[in-house]
Amino acid sequence: LAIALFQLAFDRLFGSNFFNPAMGADPILWQHMFWLFGHPEVYVLILPAMGIVSEVLPVFSRKPLFGYPAVVFAGVAIGFIGFGVWAHHMFATGLGAVANTAFGISTMIIAVPTGVKIFNWLATLWRGNLSFEAPMLFALAFISVFTIGGLSGIYLAAFPIDWQVHDTYFVVAHFHYVLFGGSVFGIFAGLYYWWPKMFGKLLGERLGKLHFWLTFIGFNLAFFPQHMLGLLGMPRRVFTYRDDSLWEAYNLVSTIGSFVMGLGVLVFFVNVLRTRRRGTRAASDPWLADTLEWYTTSPPPPHNFDRVPYVTSARP
Repeated sequence: LAIALFQLAFDRLFGSNFFNPAMGADPILWQHMFWLFGHPEVYVLILPAMGIVSEVLPVFSRKPLFGYPAVVFAGVAIGFIGFGVWAHHMFATGLGAVANTAFGISTMIIAVPTGVKIFNWLATLWRGNLSFEAPMLFALAFISVFTIGGLSGIYLAAFPIDWQVHDTYFVVAHFHYVLFGGSVFGIFAGLYYWWPKMFGKLLGERLGKLHFWLTFIGFNLAFFPQHMLGLLGMPRRVFTYRDDSLWEAYNLVSTIGSFVMGLGVLVFFVNVLRTRRRGTRAASDPWLADTLEWYTTSPPPPHNFDRVPYVTSARP
């Protein structure tokens, strides 16, 4: 990305011709260089959230993570394959049948390790002794919402479908289900889970659940109608739209959902302030978790352990 920006700066300031078609250069090169950064970057956002969910689910299922080596290998595979799918953002630029096919196949392949993770998470939940505290609710929302976004991503990997919905609200709905539904729900799961370890106080459970339901309902109200808007042809990046009763109805629902979601996030900040002033002191291990960070006090001392514990497993 830095190289592409330097080239663009040289085009603008010094008369070079990296991207100027009037001088025989190719503006599609800009798209290649941008998306070569831009697509792996989305995995920078989602992989940590997947790691958080892999920590939270076993604790609130009272079971070890199902297929731990497969989950880890799938994360590595997603990171690796993620560098070879960038041109699926460019199906509508006329790359040709060979490139479209290659990047369509590589995009579908990346669904395989993603599916491995999802099925391992579901197997972790299966016949577990489930406990529905706020971290678990956000982790479950992550799985459900991310799966919907992943499925619409498989549709978009088929380039004839992408040609029809390229630059429409269907794509906006897809990436919000993957990235907001994925990363943000994962981050909130991690915040509620590790807050007592970081600050020594438990975030309020009732406000946490209110935050979850407002965010979850608001999110789906905001972004699910955008799938239909995209299929009806509404383009991205417009500040207004044509006079169409269905478009107006879906946009109205989407707007209401965004305000509900915003209210949910506001509840989170209220919860943080309330906890800081008069929150419940946390025990060293309030969740009865079995990973090493819960072996110290909450918050931990600067040196972590008075005596280095003898560790013989991933969940000691």
